[in-house]
Amino acid sequence: MTARANALADNTTVLKYALVAPAVFVILLIGLYPFIKLALTSVQNVTMFGADTSFHGAVHYLRLFDDERLWSALWNTIWFTAIALPIELVLGYLLALLFLQPLPLRRTLIAIILLPTVISPIVAGATWRLMLDQRFGPVNQMIGWIAGRDVEILWTINPTLVWPAVLVAEVWQWTPFMFLILLAALSNVDREQLEAAEVDGAGALTVFRKIVLPAIMPVVFIAVLIRGLDLFRVFDVIWTMTQGGPGTRTETISIYAYQMAFREFEISYSAAIAFLVIILLTVVVVAALRRVEVAR
Repeated sequence: MTARANALADNTTVLKYALVAPAVFVILLIGLYPFIKLALTSVQNVTMFGADTSFHGAVHYLRLFDDERLWSALWNTIWFTAIALPIELVLGYLLALLFLQPLPLRRTLIAIILLPTVISPIVAGATWRLMLDQRFGPVNQMIGWIAGRDVEILWTINPTLVWPAVLVAEVWQWTPFMFLILLAALSNVDREQLEAAEVDGAGALTVFRKIVLPAIMPVVFIAVLIRGLDLFRVFDVIWTMTQGGPGTRTETISIYAYQMAFREFEISYSAAIAFLVIILLTVVVVAALRRVEVAR
């Protein structure tokens, strides 16, 4: 009887692995193969002049350290992420607090707020570029109505104004994502604890710090991690609005890698840049996950 039970258990185990195997194979094919191909290309010398697939070692990786344009693009990416992420988080939280209250047409308003998130970033960037056009854009027209004269503000050309313009477009599109996640998290906060704190005379800041924040922190962490990774690889909106200009003013690491691959045709060097980005993001994700485990 024991041998039969063991055989049945073994068959069940084999069946489980057999059922999971196709999905694992597809995931490895989609995720692992491009990674290996990228790593191989980065140690070759593939350019517009030819595909030299012989081993060239760390030539392209050593070049990264002397590439000032690369480090400028990386800095642009980091500070853009560091500014846009907190803004989206705070605005999303404030919107979520507002919609926790019973409002007229609440569901309709939530659906309207979420519309920017379902729009393609390319379309969003093109729309904002048209809206910020110096001659025919509605933004300049409205400013002109207020000023009482025609204005031609060069939003996507002026080096001082181009980053705020891109930031507005990014925040407009992805704040609803934060809002939706935080609204779901706040809706699940224990109401009895909130009522008890109110009866005890706890202030709003104390309630937030002692009750609300610990309850929503796991969700906030996931939302921040997802948006942080997404912002670090930002490409669509900036490319559509400025193509990294004026000059290289708004060039991020993704745009620079694209330029190297499809404008300069330095495929292997672009692969080395992409590999650098993968390493940086992997380090960030691992560090963040370890911090969560320590906090537990």
